[in-house]
Amino acid sequence: MFLGISGTMFGQEVSGNVSDDSGPLPGVSVIVKGTTTGTATDFDGNYSVKASNGDILVFSYVGYDTQEKTVSGNTMNITMQSGVALDQVVLVGSRNPSRTAVDSAVAIDVIDVTELANKAPQTSVNEILNYVAPSFTSQTQTVSDGTDHIDPASLRGLGPDQVLVLINGKRRHNTALINVNGTVGAGSVGTDMNAIPTAAIQRIEVLRDGAAAQYGSDAIAGVINIVLKEATGKLDLTITSGANFSENSNQFEGGSDGEKFKLDANYGVPLGDKGGFINFTGTLSTREPALRNKDYAGDIFRGYHGAERVFAANGGNVADMTLFDYQTAAQSISYIDAATQSQIAGLDLNQQADVDTFRGILDFDADADELAARGLTREDFRFKVGTSKLREGKFFFNSSIPVSENAEVYSFGGVSYRSGLASGFYRRPAQGDGRANTPAFPNGFLPSIGSDIVDKSLSVGIKGKVNEHWEVDFSNTFGENLFTYTVGNSSNGTLGTGTQRSFDAGTIGFSQNTTNLDATRFYDDIFDGLNLAIGAEYKVENYFIEEGELNSYASYDINGDIVTASTTDDLLVRNNFTGAPLGGGAQVFRGFDPNNATNSTRNSIAAYIDLEADFTESFLVSLAARYENFSDFGGTINAKLAARYKITDNLNVRSAVNTGFRAPSLHQQFFSRTSTVFQNNVPLEQGTFTNDSRLADLLGIDELKEETSTSFSLGFSGKIPDANLTFSIDGYLINIDDRIVYSGSFGAGTNTNVQKIFRDAGATSARFFVNAIDTKTKGLDIVLSHKTSLSDELQLTSDLAANFTETEVDALNVPSAVTAAGQTGNFFDAQEEAFLTLAIPRTKASLSNNLSYKNWNFLLRNTFFGEVEDPDDFAGSASVAQHTVSADAVYGSKVVTDLTVSYELNEDVNISIGANNLFDVYPDENRPGGTSGDQFVYSRRTSQFGYSGRYLFARMNFKL
Repeated sequence: MFLGISGTMFGQEVSGNVSDDSGPLPGVSVIVKGTTTGTATDFDGNYSVKASNGDILVFSYVGYDTQEKTVSGNTMNITMQSGVALDQVVLVGSRNPSRTAVDSAVAIDVIDVTELANKAPQTSVNEILNYVAPSFTSQTQTVSDGTDHIDPASLRGLGPDQVLVLINGKRRHNTALINVNGTVGAGSVGTDMNAIPTAAIQRIEVLRDGAAAQYGSDAIAGVINIVLKEATGKLDLTITSGANFSENSNQFEGGSDGEKFKLDANYGVPLGDKGGFINFTGTLSTREPALRNKDYAGDIFRGYHGAERVFAANGGNVADMTLFDYQTAAQSISYIDAATQSQIAGLDLNQQADVDTFRGILDFDADADELAARGLTREDFRFKVGTSKLREGKFFFNSSIPVSENAEVYSFGGVSYRSGLASGFYRRPAQGDGRANTPAFPNGFLPSIGSDIVDKSLSVGIKGKVNEHWEVDFSNTFGENLFTYTVGNSSNGTLGTGTQRSFDAGTIGFSQNTTNLDATRFYDDIFDGLNLAIGAEYKVENYFIEEGELNSYASYDINGDIVTASTTDDLLVRNNFTGAPLGGGAQVFRGFDPNNATNSTRNSIAAYIDLEADFTESFLVSLAARYENFSDFGGTINAKLAARYKITDNLNVRSAVNTGFRAPSLHQQFFSRTSTVFQNNVPLEQGTFTNDSRLADLLGIDELKEETSTSFSLGFSGKIPDANLTFSIDGYLINIDDRIVYSGSFGAGTNTNVQKIFRDAGATSARFFVNAIDTKTKGLDIVLSHKTSLSDELQLTSDLAANFTETEVDALNVPSAVTAAGQTGNFFDAQEEAFLTLAIPRTKASLSNNLSYKNWNFLLRNTFFGEVEDPDDFAGSASVAQHTVSADAVYGSKVVTDLTVSYELNEDVNISIGANNLFDVYPDENRPGGTSGDQFVYSRRTSQFGYSGRYLFARMNFKL
């Protein structure tokens, strides 16, 4: 290949300036038609590209009509005409290097991130997409372990792991985190797009169609391609600061909270005189918590905690208290009447009957009296519900260096570091199971989960023309995500007062290395043009879990030895008063233990062919086929057929049918741990076990296999030039078989072998990743864009985008052994079904209006979020269809309004102020049974638009 590149023919340097009626246009795409050779104009509208006389240059830019000009000479100046064709040349959905979004056979959104990052209130990739791409949904989670710090995202109502993310057309790695704590996307693994600084992104292309036949596993719902900036010669510096100014800020006390600060810097340097460049981006940001919970309304203290207080006040050590000490101290509790104290004094605690009576007498609600005696209020026992604290630093680069007239070496990648601090459930004394460890924490404690997330990626490749006709691209892309847990302000109850407060709970990691060889050739003499693409891919993935420190997961007996299945009951450490055995490990997040530790690797090979033929100027057909073979579950062949027909010059009809697949992730195959979950506000130790474990075999759980899908789409796209209007309407149907989900909970039952495994894992229930269901997803996407000049200095652009989607479970695939054991309801229940079908909006629409007048710009956006239903309301039901949802578990639709006002002081300085959720809209309040004592005022199980309220911001952008 290298010899071929060196022998290619020479072109000439063609340069010029691109402008519109108001001046130079930066960022205009300039492509040599039928090739991948191209560039973009700089901030002054200048460009330079290698081309020969007779070549055709394609000039395209969002909001302007695409122009094609034949090269004749070394200088070509272009004036773009305002329009709404949105003829952006795209990298995704078609391997034809000159295909534009409007002419593609499938639905593609092109989102100008550079503009949105300067004008809109949202600052992260997930936030931006959530408000401008209605088929995309993402929300920050709360009190959900690591998911507090990595936002699950979905496309067309499917899972986070069913959308493929690319950067500059190259596969992006997944995160190390798998969502297992009762949130939207439970049981899935997504891609952390927030690790990519928005200041490094030029645009985002969203392919709303299945594309596994083109790009491989994970592309069932579609593809998101992030295109990095290439600009040089300018320092682009942006400072953004803001906070939530809401009536519910600071746990409903008002004022402001959730303060954010972000500093972005982007700078590019030209390399050589042949169009080479390197573009750097750095970002620093902080986010303070925005908390939305009220004073705790549940039990805090029981009567026997008064005895502990009295005993400690008299110099005693609560850790050494006996029932006789409780008996003596109880007689000095001021709020217990004399008759009851006399009854207590008369009990013989050497008799079990009197012990039971004594425990019953002191097991009463003592909240008011104990709070007063300890100088505390209910406010002191709140936990922290809302967005967590974050600190982030990101660095990215994008570069290309020509090595000959028709070849270039390119590279891009970066590193990000995110430090998060979230809270779990408050461990209050009244829980009675020793979790609060009152000998060490007389008033209980609020544990925290700290996360240190490191994300690294690097892509290197060479591309160019071989033998005058073939465009060849050879690349290698590596990515790694590391997630380290630190549990703070916590306790291992079996260590009593000697417990440490901070625990290293372990590390999870995922890495992926992908090598690609792609070749395309455009035949202009076959039909009206035929593009042939072929390629191969080799991918290696690694997933690992490193155990935490011993005290983060171990339980100890009264002799200080580690508890095992053979430890007798008389050796267990118990609550001094209730006698209940104490659980070990770090509270809020039990560390990974040696049984969880894994280091698993797999590889896959793939080959594809992609044909796209313009049979006539009006009729386009695209056909793709891909074979992929994974070392852990075998091979699969998928195909895609798509077509577009121009009914008129301004109206297209398009359709596609494709098969797809998603290989079970290494996380789903090898993740295991025991964690504390709360069901109806009762804490339980729940274990996640692998499908190849002894427990899975005993319960009849099958090993995982791949998901398979078939999808269909039919749509129309076009424009009405006289009205300056473009539109697209696309319907879709996606059938997924053997969909992998997080199972329901299995109990130990009476099987002694199962009971032993539960005890070794410190668990009271078990869950698995299972190919549990077949689903059907159907929906409709509508996009309308309009641009008009109200005067020479007044322009208005309006964009309406809407998504209507519905997912239902077609079949339940219960293993025969599970059915025979009567465990069908535990295998997959209505609550898990509701997470998939009802917990995200089935209707979502966004209307954006952008008004420009002289140096002023006004952005007004209204986003409609449809109703959702709380999965917790379905707990215990067999299926969604058999359950009548409670009226208070339906959270109604809402409209969130954004407004930004920007003023350009001069060509180099722009100031913006504005608001997200201008009118301080909140979701409907939580169902009464799900508030956990007024702590979850709004449901944490559903995903509409969050509940932080009004966010006000100011931004200053410098170009130097």
